[in-house]
Amino acid sequence: MVVIDDPWSILRCSNKIYQNEIFKKHKLLTPETEVFTKNLFDPKVLNNMNYPLVLKQPDSAFSLGVIKVENKVEASAEINKLFKISDMVVCQEFLYSDFDWRIGIIDNTPLFACKYYMCKDHWQIYNWKGEEEDKTGNSETVSIESVPEIVVQTALKASALIGDGLYGVDLKMIDGKVYVVEVNDNPNIDDGIEDFVLKDQLYDTIIDSIYQRIEIAKNVQRIDFRRK
Repeated sequence: MVVIDDPWSILRCSNKIYQNEIFKKHKLLTPETEVFTKNLFDPKVLNNMNYPLVLKQPDSAFSLGVIKVENKVEASAEINKLFKISDMVVCQEFLYSDFDWRIGIIDNTPLFACKYYMCKDHWQIYNWKGEEEDKTGNSETVSIESVPEIVVQTALKASALIGDGLYGVDLKMIDGKVYVVEVNDNPNIDDGIEDFVLKDQLYDTIIDSIYQRIEIAKNVQRIDFRRK
């Protein structure tokens, strides 16, 4: 069956440890990262960390399972909590930015570009503990042409390491350097937000992609049948 959100993309995008390793291997900048394993974790390593830090479950999503800690005491307590639900914990340096870039990509081609701003008085795009009207930050959708070239090219390199489906690549640009935060499969495309620039053309592009995948699958099946 033809799908855009394929099983391999789901596996790769739901594993932050895998993403960090593959981005490092291909020399893409990411926040400095350590991976702690429950049975091997030595609390002494927290003495030499630069705070604040961000702790993540390897399969966290929508800012759930993601915690910012300001010092060793907080880090130790939160890591122990995370070890109760996960055998591994991702520990990253905290990189502040007013907004994160998200570049939507399909078939290894840029589709949309958004700036996702942090929630009011919060360090993340989502604040699940905030008031209802303040749970998500503002967003601004812009044309691909107006995005710094280094942001678009970095997003394309990162998504190509995952596959050729539909992805939302989250990035931070700080002092002229672009850091890949993560690649998301099946990203949000909400009315009036991600489709603000392209309107119906965005959905037409996705439908065309599905159509082309069906045609390719048909041709492959025909070739296999002829060989038999």
